[in-house]
Amino acid sequence: MNKIQAKISGVSGYVPDYVLTNHELEQLVDTTDEWISTRTGIKERRILKGEGQGTSVIGIESVKQLLEKTNTNPVDIDLLICATTTPDYQFPATANLIADAIGAKNAFGYDLQAACSGFIFALATGSQYIETGKYKKVVVVGADKMSSIIDYEDRSTCVIFGDGGGAVLLEPTQEDTGIIDSILRSDGAGAKHLHMKAGGSSRPANHATIDAREHFVYQEGSVVFKFAVTQMAAVAKEIMENNQLEGNDITYLVPHQANKRIIDATARTMGISNDKVMLNIDKYGNTTNGTIPLCLWNYEQKLKRDDKLILAAFGGGFTWGSIYLKWAYNS
Repeated sequence: MNKIQAKISGVSGYVPDYVLTNHELEQLVDTTDEWISTRTGIKERRILKGEGQGTSVIGIESVKQLLEKTNTNPVDIDLLICATTTPDYQFPATANLIADAIGAKNAFGYDLQAACSGFIFALATGSQYIETGKYKKVVVVGADKMSSIIDYEDRSTCVIFGDGGGAVLLEPTQEDTGIIDSILRSDGAGAKHLHMKAGGSSRPANHATIDAREHFVYQEGSVVFKFAVTQMAAVAKEIMENNQLEGNDITYLVPHQANKRIIDATARTMGISNDKVMLNIDKYGNTTNGTIPLCLWNYEQKLKRDDKLILAAFGGGFTWGSIYLKWAYNS
């Protein structure tokens, strides 16, 4: 009997209606469209507006679309993992809110936090549940409402992030397709360079932390950029070498959409031409856990069965990783 592997049998995405352009940001902070575009590749990003609208809204809309596209009954879902940095609450898990809203009454669920690498970590984790043979349908969500933790007086971060996300359905296959390999890494020494200073158990919210504006993303941009360029490229190259792949073998690089210069450097290291790189950073900015599923959703109509994809990401903490997969269906 052939080994059971996890294949992606469907993908979906959701972004809010409100578009925050670079020109609008020019009215909020000391920046320009030219400055943002040349340094990040971002032209606009989406923002989730409205009272009580959390990350679960993005996840629910994504999974509803996914179930409809794949003709999947929600009661057949075994597990739902939500990769997010902006959960609705400390508890319960946003995954459980999504599962309840879509009627996945037989699924267990949990959130996974690995910053911008979270979707890759969750995809690798979900695939393991499939490979054991115990579970048949696993939904992996990557979604964030980054606007909820962004300081719109800090031009170093507010120009980068947006809201959005997507989801994939994992199912078993014994064919030569699906998720083939993964490499996941982390280094907690990088936490000081990219984190949120307050709001956790070591520094709970109080008047002082709020007055000091410590409940927003803090990033040392130049340090993070150097680590991201090096490690994201290195891990993508490593997974290619492990699977005897050359640049010409790869159909698409699916990179985390943090910065166009980081993406370009990763592609060069892999020997991949620009036309083989999935990009939507100009439209959505950095949606953290949402970037990779949104790319797959945007490019789904271009994908064909057996296309070879390399997914790569780098995130705060630090975390980074890569997945090699073969696309399992024709759109």
